[in-house]
Amino acid sequence: MINNDEIEVLNKISSQLERAKFGEYIDLMQNPSRMIFLNFVSGIARGFGIGIGFTILSALVVFVLQRLVVLNLPLISGVISEIIRLVKYRVP
Repeated sequence: MINNDEIEVLNKISSQLERAKFGEYIDLMQNPSRMIFLNFVSGIARGFGIGIGFTILSALVVFVLQRLVVLNLPLISGVISEIIRLVKYRVP
């Protein structure tokens, strides 16, 4: 027979599995087409986020570099102005 301590342990394990959504994970693993679809959608979202984030970050870097050129620092200004010139000619 199972005593009360073992029942208590089983209840704790059961509640932990429910909190971890282990059943949903098993359902997902048994349905490969749903798993492929979810991975596809998450990949698209991740790629879109990376693209938007990189665009914002690079625009911020170019903005800061343009402001540094305005300060007219002798050594840095020449290098930065060359970088900005190349970026402006490469980007349509």
